[in-house]
Amino acid sequence: MSYVAPLKDMLFNLKYLADIEQIAQFPGFEDAGFETAQAVLEEAAKFNEGVLGPLNWEGDKNPSSWKDGVVTATPGFKEAFRQFAEGGWQGLQHPVDFGGQGLPKTIGAACGEMQNSANMSFALCPLLTDGAIEALLTAGSDELKATYLENLVSGKWTGTMNLTEPQAGSDLAAVRSRAEPLLDGSYKVFGTKVFITWGEHDMAENIVHLVLARVTGAPEGVKGISLFVVPKFLVNNDGSLGARNDVQCVSIEHKMGIKASPTAVLQFGDHGGALGYLVGQENRGLEYMFIMMNAARYGVGVQGIAVAERSYQQAVSFAKDRVQSRPVDASAPANATIIYHPDVKRMLMTMRAYTEGCRAMATVAAAAFDAAHHHPDAATRKQNQAFYEFMVPLVKGYSTEMSLEVTSLGVQVHGGMGYIEETGAAQYYRDAKILTIYEGTTAIQANDLVGRKTARDGGQTAKGIAAQIEATEVLLLKSGSADAVAVAQRLKAARLAFVDVVEFVASNTKTRPQDVFAGSVPYLMLAGNLMAGWQLARALLLAQDEIAHGVDVSFMQAKIITARFYADHLLTKAPGMRDAIVEGCQSVTALALEAF
Repeated sequence: MSYVAPLKDMLFNLKYLADIEQIAQFPGFEDAGFETAQAVLEEAAKFNEGVLGPLNWEGDKNPSSWKDGVVTATPGFKEAFRQFAEGGWQGLQHPVDFGGQGLPKTIGAACGEMQNSANMSFALCPLLTDGAIEALLTAGSDELKATYLENLVSGKWTGTMNLTEPQAGSDLAAVRSRAEPLLDGSYKVFGTKVFITWGEHDMAENIVHLVLARVTGAPEGVKGISLFVVPKFLVNNDGSLGARNDVQCVSIEHKMGIKASPTAVLQFGDHGGALGYLVGQENRGLEYMFIMMNAARYGVGVQGIAVAERSYQQAVSFAKDRVQSRPVDASAPANATIIYHPDVKRMLMTMRAYTEGCRAMATVAAAAFDAAHHHPDAATRKQNQAFYEFMVPLVKGYSTEMSLEVTSLGVQVHGGMGYIEETGAAQYYRDAKILTIYEGTTAIQANDLVGRKTARDGGQTAKGIAAQIEATEVLLLKSGSADAVAVAQRLKAARLAFVDVVEFVASNTKTRPQDVFAGSVPYLMLAGNLMAGWQLARALLLAQDEIAHGVDVSFMQAKIITARFYADHLLTKAPGMRDAIVEGCQSVTALALEAF
């Protein structure tokens, strides 16, 4: 079925939860208020619904192909990418100094969700380019910026991230690719990189690879890794393209999902060495690459929301059309469409609540990013940076794990027809699986949440967020409506469970690391569940206020019902997760290895 962008929900989040008008008060964002956001999102919807959406199933049936080192994108993708670039979508949130539009991440994230809902395989290409742009903006020399950024921002060239190697996987300390310095300051790069998304294709005239490698004589481990720009085609002094660099695509993977997105194996330096240019300083490559990874991790979380939305839309459409059995309450005299059946409603409400909750969480995180980088007050910037960094593993981990449950429910709503590829429901399930794996598995996100985001500051950031949640509970109780009071009770129970786990993590990570990390992923899921539920609770309060003023009553009532469902059916998982983490940790590691 066709994709329809959920503009009302996105604009509600931007206006009420993210407070886009406040963001428009920050220096550089003066023209980025609600009116601008609405205009941009409406144009994005037209492009994604009309151009990218119709290519999604085609990409699944006719994936990118490889022959003799050349990768050809799915038919229609090259023209769609040309329209994408000409529309200025690649540069939406990048600096005007390099040809971008300089809009807030809060607006860019909503547009990114639309791209991924419409066509996730396609959207992966600009997502990786965004990461390359951010890395060069942060650590690139003036010369590298002048050479590459304008063409990346315009979409004329695309970017990639080259971390993984056959022997290394997620353990970047094991990276073996090497770089030999040359007298002119450039380097020759040698090595093999795997799982390189859009590492080779025919949609843009050049591909700018950002590659991790060790300079000759560098220390072992992560401290000896440097970052290099290695273009597919060398760039002449006048900006024109020169000779083909010594980097070749030797194969692409045959995958479970995102089939239109070529996942390349790249070989650097088989014919004398690929010319590369150092980004920043030697041996600080991992630090710079994490700039790309954090941008990508947030983006992957948005992908989870996007594919969940697409699956939900298709499931609703099917449920409204599929006739089967009389309703259990005899509300219809004959067989009715399955949306009348309570369990189908339960599945659809679960899909809806998860998706809207995670969208709200991601939108608020993006607003914190914008405040962290543009608010005029230094203390406010610092506070928002801490909040955003805490939220990134939740947006990535919880939203992607959520997408698996939602897309599985999407198949289930279709019944046997969902297991048949022609309905399209299965594609979303297959596409979603990669999201919990790449840019760091859910366990890697959870390790980050435990170590860097909780134990490092003794849980102070987490407890500060819990205090904000408690303030929302007070407002819910003050509101006095039955829905608000019920949500307040569920939110309080989830918050208390969260605080217990934060205390457990902060107190025991050093002395009982096995016990703490045994519950790291459940901790991430508990925290993500709470943050999404908190934002829906805020949405409930705001929707009640708007109903009192007669604003879009049917939409606002649906928002309240969705928040209530989330609290009753999803937030209620939190206390049980707390028990498993704090009291059930030792049974995770108790079984002898030989007993497995």
